[in-house]
Amino acid sequence: MGMSDHAISRFPVPALEDMPADIREMIETVQEKSGFVPNVFLALAHRPDEFRAFFAAHDALMDKSNGLSKAEREMIVVATSASNGCLYCVVAHGAILRIRAKNPLISDQLATNPSKADLSEREQHIVEFALMVAHESATVADAHLDHMRAGGFTDDEIWDIGAIAAFFAMSNRLANLAAIRPNDEFFSMARG
Repeated sequence: MGMSDHAISRFPVPALEDMPADIREMIETVQEKSGFVPNVFLALAHRPDEFRAFFAAHDALMDKSNGLSKAEREMIVVATSASNGCLYCVVAHGAILRIRAKNPLISDQLATNPSKADLSEREQHIVEFALMVAHESATVADAHLDHMRAGGFTDDEIWDIGAIAAFFAMSNRLANLAAIRPNDEFFSMARG
């Protein structure tokens, strides 16, 4: 029994034709681009207002072309999602990270043990700070920001690291609540 034989969510998943036109169009665009529909789109579509807000926030954080690279942004997602126990986000964003970093090993390394991953010094700073925000945000102090600035990060980059960690903490909890299953396609993408 493959994963595709299981429900993709514990909650209702509307049929494409029953979705609001803007959501249906967004899903169809993603399908044309990737060749399949990531299950998170289908799983969140039963709450249209939240779907729109979720993907607007996601795109504002993840689709920027200035500051952090797209691969660095995905590293934050994989490391923090793994520490939050989110199978969906680790698998889906692990696939995206392998593509963006052009590295078939990095996602598994980050998801298993970020301190042993093959990261540059810059990437180590990003991942360590993101994990701190994900799990110890109440302890973030001016000294932590000063340390990041001394490492060459701008305030916008520091904000993005923290905001991505925070957004995916919410995303991880929603995916776990709904038991959103990763698409089978994500598992094998960009592995070799």
